[in-house]
Amino acid sequence: MPADDRKLPSKAVRADVAAFLQKVRTMPAVSAGPGRKGRLLFAMDATASRQPTWDRACHLQAEMFLAARDLGGLAISLAYYRGFGEFMATPWLTDTDDLLSRMTGVQCLGGQTQIEQVLLHTITESKRERIHALVFVGDMVEEDVDRLCHLAGELGLLGVPGFFFHEGGEPMAARCFQQMAKLSGGAYHAFDAHSADVLRELLRAVAVYAAGGQRALAAIAGRKGGATARIAAQLALPGPKR
Repeated sequence: MPADDRKLPSKAVRADVAAFLQKVRTMPAVSAGPGRKGRLLFAMDATASRQPTWDRACHLQAEMFLAARDLGGLAISLAYYRGFGEFMATPWLTDTDDLLSRMTGVQCLGGQTQIEQVLLHTITESKRERIHALVFVGDMVEEDVDRLCHLAGELGLLGVPGFFFHEGGEPMAARCFQQMAKLSGGAYHAFDAHSADVLRELLRAVAVYAAGGQRALAAIAGRKGGATARIAAQLALPGPKR
């Protein structure tokens, strides 16, 4: 295969991205309210196999802050699990350097998945103050799927859409993440080690959605252009902007 061809996403990947963005486009608009920042809980699997993805995410999280900055900003809490039953969550952070410092201090450790802890934590936090989106990045599920789906349904009742980004193609995990996304009112997308650009664009879309909804994404895209504008063209809703 020519080198240039390897840089182009396949038709299947482009179709998956379009389907994901269409899902976000049809979701209810959100608004943090005057003077309030959108709140996004960014959860990651930090078990041993995840170190390369963790390192990439350290750079991508800064772009989420930048994408939402002109909407009044974004507050992100980083949650992760690793090792033997270790689950951690940061305070709600509004400074990208602060979050980056915390992320780069984490080393992935072997252990089983703790997605239930992620969902329970998100539910608890959302009951205190609304969370506008949950992002989860992982590759495996080693827990009771019915229990996870039940908790995802609770997120849906609370109005917290879950965006599940699945690295690799493990079939059982894919089915579980897809069901959790559906039950929470969110969306699912698979990616691999070679699709960092795809993950970057999708995270930007979710960040702007969390900060101000689809129309806000369209408004900032008019000023920023680039990848944000390309996403906004697919997410734009008809009718007057709110």
